[in-house]
Amino acid sequence: MRVQVVEDERGLREGLRDLLTGDGHMVAIAGDGPTGLATALAEPFDLIVLDVMMPGLDGFDVCARVRAARPGVAILMLTARGSEDDKVRGLSGGADDYVTKPFGARELLARVRGLARRLGAAAGPERLDVDGAVIDLGRLVASRTGWEPCALTGREAAILRLLHRHRERAVSRAELLETVWGSRGDLATRAVDMAIATLRKKIERDPAEPRIVVTAKGVGYMWGGDGER
Repeated sequence: MRVQVVEDERGLREGLRDLLTGDGHMVAIAGDGPTGLATALAEPFDLIVLDVMMPGLDGFDVCARVRAARPGVAILMLTARGSEDDKVRGLSGGADDYVTKPFGARELLARVRGLARRLGAAAGPERLDVDGAVIDLGRLVASRTGWEPCALTGREAAILRLLHRHRERAVSRAELLETVWGSRGDLATRAVDMAIATLRKKIERDPAEPRIVVTAKGVGYMWGGDGER
């Protein structure tokens, strides 16, 4: 992937460049928010590794502006902050994943590789017309007649792509964790179920009776697709 690292701490910035270059990526670096934003808007990066606390412009603002201009880029946020509010703010602002400092090299690479898999799984239709909903995966927007358009996160789009790609079968929670989250499939977590519940509120006519993202009891989830065009 083409990766941009935006981090004001020089040692960490250069260490991340070396780590990611060693993993086979092409890496550019920036040491402050304004420079990182300008470069992110000018060059076609696949992934931006973005620190939160930076001079000039913080990572939350950079993330929001990049997401608005380049909805297809993956954004991984790095921060010393570990509070739930900061994580929610980052993810709500358009980040695809969030790593709290200090982190290990193996964890960081696992997160990056997970995002790379999600980008690689992007082949397929950019627009899905299903059960009265119009889901634009390229622009990360879902809408229905009479509803206000609703923004999707990169992770939500990746979930929909994966389910649609394998619409002939159920997709397990473990597969979703490994492919979309870049985590181990055997982790005991409700992250998948919580993400699906949030996604259903955005795209389903009735989230209590889903027809697009359907539960496969004992397995995980599958594409419903009633009325798909």
